[in-house]
Amino acid sequence: MKKIKELIAVLEKEAPLSYQESWDNCGLLVGNVENKITSVLLTVDVTEQVIDEAINKDSNIIIAHHPIIFKGLKSLTGKNDVERSIVKAIKNDIAIYAMHTNLDTFPKGVSYKMAEKLSLKNIQTIEVTSARLKKIVVYVPKSHVTKVRKAILDSGAGHIGKYDQCSFNIKGEGTYRALENAQPFVGKIGEIHTEDEIRVESIFPTHLKNKIIQSMISAHPYEEVAYDIYTLDQKDQSIGLGKIGELSEPIDEKEFLLKLKQIFNLQNLRHSPLTGKKIKKVAVCGGSCSFLIQKAKRKADIFVTADIKYHEFFEAENDLLIADIGHFESEQYSKDIFYDIISKKFSNFAIHFSEINTNPINYL
Repeated sequence: MKKIKELIAVLEKEAPLSYQESWDNCGLLVGNVENKITSVLLTVDVTEQVIDEAINKDSNIIIAHHPIIFKGLKSLTGKNDVERSIVKAIKNDIAIYAMHTNLDTFPKGVSYKMAEKLSLKNIQTIEVTSARLKKIVVYVPKSHVTKVRKAILDSGAGHIGKYDQCSFNIKGEGTYRALENAQPFVGKIGEIHTEDEIRVESIFPTHLKNKIIQSMISAHPYEEVAYDIYTLDQKDQSIGLGKIGELSEPIDEKEFLLKLKQIFNLQNLRHSPLTGKKIKKVAVCGGSCSFLIQKAKRKADIFVTADIKYHEFFEAENDLLIADIGHFESEQYSKDIFYDIISKKFSNFAIHFSEINTNPINYL
């Protein structure tokens, strides 16, 4: 049986905690990483009903989009649903893991899933976040350059847009003198040695730093490895909030709004005044994303998001159609993302979709 820590490793490989916003609280919130997994329950929110569902389905870990522990807790007396849920989870040895803004900024996260549901093409990120790239530079003897380069690239370095296995290699000469008690790969103790070497360099996302360094050192033949890590001004263009894409054919605004209602199972849909234009370019962002209205206006015909305030609808100014589909509704398919990630790696335990509708908003 797999342990919870093995599941977490898979989740964080796709959407590392370094992707989350500074104010967020992603990761393991309740539970022991050493526990073996019985089954997994996927949900948008964690409520007491969801904990009961996990108990009934023998699920000892819940993967949720929204963190149940968000504001600071000063007591656990069961005075509200959050505290009762946590207490019940602890009593029943149920772990709770949250993937929130790290799932939002993840390249194929919440907004990407929205775009996918709408069959958008040429999908790009609206607002790139501060996830800066790093570069590794290492000096390798010619005899081992293929092995070392492969270790670096196979560990996740070398991705640039739609390309992978990217590196740059320069021939040169390295010099060194092995001191007493050294065990040089080539050369003799006390003598200056010159070796034909290749300078290998490649970029990588920050969260892979330790993994790449360890893999590189393991593959390198030298006792002491000379390498550098640089932080670049360049950002990873795939990491960020919101997505924009295109429909295969332009369609009428009302037709598109009806399409939204159908795909996202909407009981209610708020929108700004119709512009009279066809919809071709569509911007989407799961959750509360009114801060992206101006950027969406410059690039899209419609912006689909949630939690738009009264005065924010005026920002459309007949240049953009704004559609507020609801917070829960925009993020409901986060469970599908969890399933896609987990099911590719594990087949020895059951994965359940929560049947509890945790949307706190109801419509008459």
